[in-house]
Amino acid sequence: MANKEASVAELTDKFRTSSAVLLTEYRGLTVAQLKSLRKELSEDATYAVVKNTLTKIAANAAGISSFDDDLAGPSAIAFVHGDPVTVAKKLRDFAKANPLLVVKNGYFDGSPLTADEVKKLADLETREVLLAKFAGAAKASLFGAAYLFNAPLSKAVRTVEALREKQSAE
Repeated sequence: MANKEASVAELTDKFRTSSAVLLTEYRGLTVAQLKSLRKELSEDATYAVVKNTLTKIAANAAGISSFDDDLAGPSAIAFVHGDPVTVAKKLRDFAKANPLLVVKNGYFDGSPLTADEVKKLADLETREVLLAKFAGAAKASLFGAAYLFNAPLSKAVRTVEALREKQSAE
């Protein structure tokens, strides 16, 4: 009993400290495949096989009730501590290669996610790509502004040069 209470407390803490939580079903996957998935996710998430009853208690204690209906069968949860988009992409890619992995639902930014919403999250570009695009757009607008401020001066210099060449030709 004390062991179960410790497990519930640990799971509750993981639910509270994670930036996102993704619930999966791994029925039919081998231990080697699960180990490979854990290794792949280890940079951004902790992937753990969980007991449904204890997980339901822990999730409810953390204020998450969206998992109640989907906690059936062999369940595993990705507790995200890094970029949720990256974890969703890795789960999606792993599920494409191993169709026995099913993403059931998730919880992100205080809101429950359906399986389709997790797929949409996986389709987003990563934070780094979005920041790079923003930096490129900002650089382009700054270049445009610099060109706009520099254009009248360049035009004046070209006009003066053209007048000087015209006078020297006469």
